[in-house]
Amino acid sequence: MDVEKIDALPGEQIRLGEVLLIGDGGEVTCGQPTIPGAAVIATVGTTAKGKKVIIYKYKAKVRYHRKKGHRQPLTRITVDEIVKPGQGG
Repeated sequence: MDVEKIDALPGEQIRLGEVLLIGDGGEVTCGQPTIPGAAVIATVGTTAKGKKVIIYKYKAKVRYHRKKGHRQPLTRITVDEIVKPGQGG
C-alpha cells in the first residue's frame, strides 16, 4: 500500500493507531470516529514519488501563463497484522 511519506527506515515496523473500520468475515466494527485500542502493524518498504500532477495557470488576453509540476513523496508499506481492541500486540 502506498501512503504519504513516513519518517522511518526501510524494514522497520510501525504501529498505526487511528483505525476507522475493522471487518472480520461477517462481523464489522465501525469507529466513531476511530476504534479505541485498535491498531495496524506494518512494515516500511521503499520510498518513491507519485505520478506527476501538472499545475497550469492562465489568464486570457494578458499573456500570462505558468506551468508547474508536483510529485508527492510516498512510502510503500506492507500490512502485517490488524490488532483488534483488547487483543494486544
